[in-house]
Amino acid sequence: MKKIQRALISVYDKSGLLEIANALSERGIEILSTGGTAQHLRDAGMHIVDVSDYTGFPEVLSGRVKTLHPKIHAGILADWDKPEHRAQTELHGVQSIELVICNLYPFEQTVATPDCTRDAAIENIDIGGPTMIRAAAKNYRHIAVLTAVSDYPRIISELAANDSCLSDKTRFELAKAAFAHTAHYDNAISTYLNGCASDAESEAFGDVMTLPFKKANALRYGENPHQRAAFYRTQTAPGPCAAWANQLSGAQLSFNNLLDLEAALEIVRDFRQPACTLIKHNNPCGLAIADNLQDAFTKALECDTVSAFGSVVGFNRKVTIQTANTLRAAANSGVKIDAIIAPGYTEKALRALSRVKRRPILETGTLQGTKPGLQIRNLNGGVLLQEPDLHEINADALNVVTKRHPTDTEIASSLFAWQACKHVTSNCILLAHGTQTVGIGAGQMSRVDAAIIAVRKAGEKAKDAVLASDAYFPFPDGVAIAGEAGIRAIIQPGGSVNDEAVIENADAYGMAMMFTGFRHFKH
Repeated sequence: MKKIQRALISVYDKSGLLEIANALSERGIEILSTGGTAQHLRDAGMHIVDVSDYTGFPEVLSGRVKTLHPKIHAGILADWDKPEHRAQTELHGVQSIELVICNLYPFEQTVATPDCTRDAAIENIDIGGPTMIRAAAKNYRHIAVLTAVSDYPRIISELAANDSCLSDKTRFELAKAAFAHTAHYDNAISTYLNGCASDAESEAFGDVMTLPFKKANALRYGENPHQRAAFYRTQTAPGPCAAWANQLSGAQLSFNNLLDLEAALEIVRDFRQPACTLIKHNNPCGLAIADNLQDAFTKALECDTVSAFGSVVGFNRKVTIQTANTLRAAANSGVKIDAIIAPGYTEKALRALSRVKRRPILETGTLQGTKPGLQIRNLNGGVLLQEPDLHEINADALNVVTKRHPTDTEIASSLFAWQACKHVTSNCILLAHGTQTVGIGAGQMSRVDAAIIAVRKAGEKAKDAVLASDAYFPFPDGVAIAGEAGIRAIIQPGGSVNDEAVIENADAYGMAMMFTGFRHFKH
């Protein structure tokens, strides 16, 4: 192991900086530094050698050139086992650097701000930092490179335990982390620039896509106990989402928990009014909007109290003690709730809900005005990337194709059902009264089977309900199921070669039917 005698520190994120710098200084390790980092350390009373004093060349170009100098990079890249390298460094007055501590300008945070200009984004592209990091990582046999603040404590401990040395294994692990760090950084820049309009019309999807994710934690198992699994996520939060939600209480999340929490959040995000959904196996077994969350939960639960056992509950507003008490009352009546996700919780609500010690409770921050990002699906050897389904329709755009016209109440309920059905696995048939689901048939191979299931689950509530079908009816049989159950209105895309027969069947049952002109498949 090689003893560290000199460290170069240049960081944007100064978290933990004084602790590690003090640890180095106490061990007699000389510290080279630049700009704001050097000033921060000097303000703390530490002795620092400024990089410009060492190189004999000042910072220039508004700080764009600081560490880009042969005396710095020769000190980082020298192979000290080679006599010719030693001779050349001695000839040119190059001193060895055994440790580089560096993190980069916050490019992703900069471009995430709504008022960020392209000029501001480009000015936040770090050049000297990635160059130093890559050079040090390449030469890891002779130098250690530290890019993560979270690694500071263990490096301090190892230096103390090994007389200012770091093991070969540690240097190699740090090098791998460093290359991952710069790869993620370059990908963030590339992604941003590919999304900027140019003189020609910009492409919706670039020719190359890289997906840098960082391991958040290992999972006990995957969908089943015999499957190994882990949870990876982006290095920074893209906005309110299940992957970056703050867990306030409960046991560690499982693979299936994460999938269902994601589904719950994306459903309720889609509604402007207070909304609640209960998720089982990535599908809603109930969904409702109301004037307040407790009523929305009660109505969503009423859709299918049997399937709601062991469900994940999602809300799109802060949970109050009134809503928490409504959930607790449901639990006391036998409804088991496995996890809860919401923008936030009042102190009393969180205290009440946390009494179930193992139940995960997650907080995302406000959802209002936010939209989901691009959707990625994995294939063996590839991925599919698409925009989220954000297409909406209003009453004026509906095409009434039956003799009977829907009432205003039926139109309003149909629009709710149409918005809700896009979150249910295809083939989907969804029944609603007002803004409350009463029966959902999800993920069936035939649309008529989905209709049968939805009607069966609704029971007597199917009478006078509205029906939403995520794609067209290929045959009249599904409409007949609805008519026999007493359903009053149907909203569907239309476009089947059998549309005429489907409409005739709706007329025979005295139903109103509306075409939207687009579908809501979810595979």
